[in-house]
Amino acid sequence: MKIATFNINNVNRRLQNLLDWLEEARPDIVCLQELKAAQHAFPAEAIRAAGYHAAWAGQPTWNGVAILARGVAPVVTCRSLPGDPKDLQSRYIEAAVSGVLIGCLYAPNGNPQPGPKFAYKLAWLERLIEHAGSLQRAGIPIALAGDYNVVPTDADIYPSKSWAKDALLQPESRSAFARLLAQGWTDAIRATHPTRARYTFWDYKRDRWRRDAGLRIDHILLSPALSDRLKTAGVDRDVRGREGASDHAPAWVVLRPATGRSRRARKP
Repeated sequence: MKIATFNINNVNRRLQNLLDWLEEARPDIVCLQELKAAQHAFPAEAIRAAGYHAAWAGQPTWNGVAILARGVAPVVTCRSLPGDPKDLQSRYIEAAVSGVLIGCLYAPNGNPQPGPKFAYKLAWLERLIEHAGSLQRAGIPIALAGDYNVVPTDADIYPSKSWAKDALLQPESRSAFARLLAQGWTDAIRATHPTRARYTFWDYKRDRWRRDAGLRIDHILLSPALSDRLKTAGVDRDVRGREGASDHAPAWVVLRPATGRSRRARKP
């Protein structure tokens, strides 16, 4: 099974980029972020013609998340991150697909910081930690995939001081991500590439793509019941260099077939 995450940065504007990549990469499950499309404007028919069913939570102008599944329909379990019914931003959707629970997320950017946007980011991450903990306790195969808008360590960004004040690198942001991992999640990209950076985002400004001045902010976290099946993971870096591309590249994991219940799942 191949699970991918891709911040598409406007699904309608970059629909052909998405369709080309789906045909080439053939992922089984895809988490999309930053749809920038109202619920009715999501290109479900074009995606279905490519062989994928979809569940999505749209939002005009900003945000929006979707889960695509090749040949099967995602069974939605929730369309927003629990914990704040007043939060109307479309940043989380969760669905069961082929025996795996998929959480697709688009965490807040948080800039400028300090300020209300950064406070919202930290509060949202706390809600994610709480929800992820409840999912962990279920002991089932789970993948939390998306744009976390957190650079976990200095190894996940090109050598630079220009991002020092950015919300993505602040100690509070990194601490929240570390506490999430401490629940027992496996960072699939880091686990399979422990020493070499695998960037997923290159800003359009300052010629950062050509200079490979990238950041790793798109992550796929696997629960213990799924991490036992981790075979490999990577980033389709070349997608970022295509005409009209998103400023992100798809990140993905490949899982071995399930051979029985995991150690965690067997616990009473």
